[in-house]
This record gives sequence, C-alpha cells and structure tokens, in this order.
Amino acid sequence: MKAIKKHEFHSSILRAYDIRGIYNETLFDNDGYFLGKCFASFLKNNRQGKIVVACDGRLSSPLLKERLIHGLKSSGLHVIDAGLGPTPMLYFALHNLNCDAGIMVTGSHNPGNHNGFKMMLKDRPFFGDDITNLTKILDDNDFYDGQGVLETADVKDEYVERILQDCLLAKESSELLDEIDEFKPYKKLKIAWDSGNGAGGEIMKILSKRIYGDHEIMFEEIDGNFPNHHPDPTVPSNLVDLIARVKNTKCDIGIAFDGDADRIGIVDDEGEIIWGDQLMVFFAREILLNNKNATIIADVKASKILFDEIVKNSGKAIMWKTGHSLIKSKMKETNALLAGEMSGHIFFADKYYGFDDALYAAIRIINILALSNKSLSQMRKELPITFSTPEIRIDCSDEKKFKIVEELKISLKKSGENFNDIDGVRVDSSKGWWLIRASNTQPVLVARCEGYSLQSLKSLKLSLREKLLDFSLEIPKELEV
Repeated sequence: MKAIKKHEFHSSILRAYDIRGIYNETLFDNDGYFLGKCFASFLKNNRQGKIVVACDGRLSSPLLKERLIHGLKSSGLHVIDAGLGPTPMLYFALHNLNCDAGIMVTGSHNPGNHNGFKMMLKDRPFFGDDITNLTKILDDNDFYDGQGVLETADVKDEYVERILQDCLLAKESSELLDEIDEFKPYKKLKIAWDSGNGAGGEIMKILSKRIYGDHEIMFEEIDGNFPNHHPDPTVPSNLVDLIARVKNTKCDIGIAFDGDADRIGIVDDEGEIIWGDQLMVFFAREILLNNKNATIIADVKASKILFDEIVKNSGKAIMWKTGHSLIKSKMKETNALLAGEMSGHIFFADKYYGFDDALYAAIRIINILALSNKSLSQMRKELPITFSTPEIRIDCSDEKKFKIVEELKISLKKSGENFNDIDGVRVDSSKGWWLIRASNTQPVLVARCEGYSLQSLKSLKLSLREKLLDFSLEIPKELEV
C-alpha cells in the first residue's frame, strides 16, 4: 500500500447506482484518477485484477477515462480500453473478454455538461454500499502501487454479431440484395432510428445495414454537444423529430436511444409513444409463450396492466424498486427472464445476458413486429384502456426529496390509506393509483398517476397535487386538472 496526497469526492456525486456530477463543478478529472485507485484497491483486496473500461461521446469523457485508466494501471491492474461506445457494449466486453470488472465513463441521459462512472462486477452489480465503501478507501489513503498493463480491444464487431444472433431479419454482412427468399415469412419493415447523437450511433447504423428492411437513420453522429435534441427518450419533446420522420416516411416503427444506449424509446406507426410498461407487455407475452411460469420484474412506476398481463399469460409478476442495479440484483435473486422499467431500461435473460441493452431490445421488438400480422399501433390499441400520466419530474433538491417521501409515508399511515412503500409510495385505490418517489440519479421527485377512467385520473392527480402543496414545491402542469 502507498499513501498519496489526500483527495475528496464532492458529496453530491456519490449516487445510489453510480458516480455522477457536473463536469468541472462537482466532478473533476482527478476524480477519475482517484476512483481508479479506490476501485483497484477493492478488486485487489478481492484477489481480482482485470478490468475493462470505455466511454461515451461526451466532450469530457476522453480525459476522464484517461485519468481513470492512470489510477487503475498505477495500482497494478490489467486494464483493457474498449474505446468509445454505448454502455451495453462495455457490459458485453466484460463478459466476452473474461474480465473481473468494468467501468463506463458516461453521463447517460443527463445534460451534456454532466458526466460520471458506472461500475460493474462480472458476477453482480456494483452499487449502494459498494460505492460508499470506496469513499472509506479514499479517506484511509488505502491504495496499492504497481506497474499495471494497458491494452486496447475493439469489440464492436463481436458485439454487433451477438445482437444480430437473435434477430430474425439479420442479413450476412456481405449480403447486398434487398429481396431475399429466407425473409419471405416475415414482414419487410420500414424503421426509423434516432440515437440523439449519443454513444450508440455508430453501432445503431451498423445494425440498420444488417437488418432486412428499409431504414431512416437520424442523428447517428456521436456528438457530445447533442446538437439536435437531448438524449432522453422518456421525455416526449425529445421524440418530436422521430415522430415526424415516422409519419412523413410511413415507417412501421421509430426507435430512439438515450445518451449511452441502455434505455430505449419507441414510437408506433401512427406516431404515438409506446411507453416502457406497454413495451414490456409485448416482451412478456413473447417470453411467456415458451417459458410458462417465468418470473418477470417491473418497477413501481409500471402500469397495473403490465402486472395483470404477466399473470394472465401464466407468468409470475414482481413489482420492484426503480434502478438498473437494483433490478439486475433482483433478477439474479429470482432467476427472472425479463425485467423492465418505465424509463426504458429493458433486461433480457431468456437468451441474452440479463443486462439493460437498448440496442438488443430494439432487435426484440423488431422480431415481434416481423412475426405479427398486426401493426404496432394495432397492438397498442388492443391493450386494456387506462388513463395515465407519463413520468412527471418535480424539481426538488437532493437534500429535500427523501425527506418529503418519508413525511408522506407518515401522513398516509395516519390517514389509513393503502400504499406500497417498496420504493417511495404507491397509493392504490378503487380509482387507480398514484406514485411519488425520490430519483436516485437526479435532484427530482418522480410522480405518476393511472386511473381507470378520465374522471378517476383527475381525482388521483388532484389528491397527489394536494399532498405535494404542503412541501412548497413547484407543481408541474402535468398534475393540473
């Protein structure tokens, strides 16, 4: 062990699932170096020493990755640099290169001046107390000194091939013909793709060339300035361009990705958004056809329709906490074959690795469409009808958001209301349900309401609105009745 100059992380960057902050305000280049030193100590203390790293396309990512590698390598680790690409490519590299761990430099779906680090181990997620314990290593200056090894690895081609392995419409890379007999049983689809200038753009474009059909490619250039729209497909305003392209060019589906391509957004042939829990209904039905009694997990923001459909199709439904690390841990515990969040994180473990990969999720919905005699809009319209809000983000400081949730729990207990507190509070009634929870990644409270009629939805929104007025919050227009 070697003591080096004392360093501190800004307290706001230590999140539940990762390390994330505003570049050069709360997150600095040297944080990358010291995170490398801390993580190396964790690995070496557990007799592990091989790690793969990669970064997204943000302007600050290359230098943060360089400093991270320096910290890891100077602690004696074997470091593999997988370059620039989406987060699920790093997950794939972790498995494919037989590494002990991986670190992704990414700001995910946050604004361009944000960045951070997602850490993972080969056999489990790295989050919560794991991150807290890194700060103990930092406080104690408990670092290793050594001469590590650095090599580079380009896994893009292998990653693409693995995704296409499960694609019904995959063409050989040398195939240039448009009409191919082997695809006659399937529909020829017209697909619009939008990477929002995020890190998945290059691979998105390669995939589109290998999938039988016609393709409209949007904003595939990786650009950390995000010049066209913010890379978060859960926000309807970020899907405006994709919706227009789908309608104007008569596409069967529009597919969008967030900044590091681990979250998916879908638009149907009529330009309507297919929300994460609706998409999960289609995936659940497909998986349960061949896997009766399979466990499927969805987060607390998901519609009751999803949980009902899982049970209706002979599956076991579990409502769980929001957060990709939490979901992955629950999947491993329950041997679930599928999990998903409203935010567009979808996890397949029936044929795939069980991590959230939006590029792979795109393949799975394309398969469903290629086999169906219905359009995506028809599939959407056949879902049971409820009336719901999208995810509503309410600005609230990190210091206040958890306190508000706890105070709401106390109030609800006193009033005798029926609620689930697995993650925030989800209040159920004969009219439907409403949810309020503290985001673990942003300074916001997240709300959602679902009613069984328009009048029920208005009543639920009013109830939630009245409770939030006690906390001096700016109530968003989505909760107006």
